[in-house]
Amino acid sequence: MGVSPSEVESTIYQGLLSKELKPIASENAECDLIPSNIYLAQAELKLSSELRREYRLADALSKIRDSYDAILIDCPPSLGLLSINCLVAADYLLIPIQTEYKSVEATINLLQTAYEIAQEVNPSLSVMGAIPTMHDERISQSKRALQTIREVFQSLQSNPSFKGSIVFPPIPRRTDFANATAAHLPLAKYSPRHSALAPIKTIAKAIRDVL
Repeated sequence: MGVSPSEVESTIYQGLLSKELKPIASENAECDLIPSNIYLAQAELKLSSELRREYRLADALSKIRDSYDAILIDCPPSLGLLSINCLVAADYLLIPIQTEYKSVEATINLLQTAYEIAQEVNPSLSVMGAIPTMHDERISQSKRALQTIREVFQSLQSNPSFKGSIVFPPIPRRTDFANATAAHLPLAKYSPRHSALAPIKTIAKAIRDVL
């Protein structure tokens, strides 16, 4: 997004500790952001003895959320205190799953635990769906992984939190994602006619429709 996290004075780390978030503008992405850097690794240790530590992010976001149509929270791929803060603060959950066997297996095992935690800390959280990523349509393992993701989410429809959740069109593995990142630009600006933008726009529309 054209912002160097190492040069930003206020990151999500400071926001979690103080419950005061300070968004900064990103000209490249035409949105505000609150970046993180290496210091975020200290947050769980710092918050471990605090009261209402699971609600730090929700409390901080409550002060600014009326200023935005939508707030996207990028969660770490674990079930530690930071992820629990995200589950507490969120209304909807999007689950990116790399279309490879180990990633699918690990994510499926994580889903049940995530659901149980979510029910305890935020019963109203809804799973919007899964986003298959880094999909290579030429590889049979990717095809099988995508089919497994669809079957798992179909089987979860009876679960209230997963009711209505969908598996979005897969986002293909393309070198232009890395190239756009290196150029500090969203893919839509780096390559406005890129084929991978179609599934991304489908996801964006789904987010807009629930607002």
